[in-house]
Amino acid sequence: MRSFVCARELVGMEEQWDVVVVGGGVAGLSAALMLGRARRRVVVVDAGSPRNRFADHMHGVLGHEGVEPGELTRRGRAEAAGYGVEFRTGQVERLDQTGGGVVVTLTGAGRVSARAAIVASGLSDDLPDIPGLAEHWGTRVLHCPYCHGWEVRDRHLGVLITSPLGPHQAELIRQWSARVTVFASALDESVQARLRSREIELVAEPVVSVACDTRGDLVVRTARGEVAVDALFTTGTPRPHDNFLKHLGLRRADTPFGSFLAVDSLTGRTSSDRIWAVGNVVNPGANVPMSIGAGAAAGGAVNGALVTQEFDAAHAVPADS
Repeated sequence: MRSFVCARELVGMEEQWDVVVVGGGVAGLSAALMLGRARRRVVVVDAGSPRNRFADHMHGVLGHEGVEPGELTRRGRAEAAGYGVEFRTGQVERLDQTGGGVVVTLTGAGRVSARAAIVASGLSDDLPDIPGLAEHWGTRVLHCPYCHGWEVRDRHLGVLITSPLGPHQAELIRQWSARVTVFASALDESVQARLRSREIELVAEPVVSVACDTRGDLVVRTARGEVAVDALFTTGTPRPHDNFLKHLGLRRADTPFGSFLAVDSLTGRTSSDRIWAVGNVVNPGANVPMSIGAGAAAGGAVNGALVTQEFDAAHAVPADS
């Protein structure tokens, strides 16, 4: 039989929670579910723009193969709500630390106070400024072979290289098809030789546009011609949604993907003992299962930290007081 604590308290006119979770994707929902089951007062603030909203189906998610991404989050919200977790729709403008925890300011929607925060706000993929690329993102223009490779196996696949990580992506794509064309205007000869060693075709002319033709092929147009492929893989520049806490000066890590919040690899704790961060906001390579696991770990860690605080406070009070 389930039992619940009061979902929230009021301090003055401000809502007071045990934990505020910023982001209602799978990482944030997983953390909220763990905390709700631990009888914590939890609120999830979500802007409603998950990274995988462009995809029709998820793959490689055990027990949820082929499920539409929005369906998984709908189930997750319902499950978390069943344990008293509440939700707010809004954009986080700022996160500040206070003497008793954190305060989250929402754009035009007030403030939320909590003892701790879990940041699961995700990221955006900033794509190269090539006409047609954004329009087909998540359907015919793809980034993750583990998410989409099986569905386009043995087809003619293109890889648009726009970053130092591109050659590695091209090597990965070769695992799913023997027909791979790489579009790259400047590659070292050693890299070219490595790709050609497995019969990958190279096109050196810059890509000027991407579009679907009347036959349904994805046509990659270059400065000198065009190549029809069944799908095109590329990597955007990941932009973590963490501007709302940069003023805190939390420790960051320089990665091949850029600068991200530095967190404990097991718990997701940042350099602040009140703020945890999980999912794509700290790891652009985290897929759905990885993000779910990270969220669950952070949820357990935050509850443990709050338990320790409560015992420390109780133990500090003299027995005869």
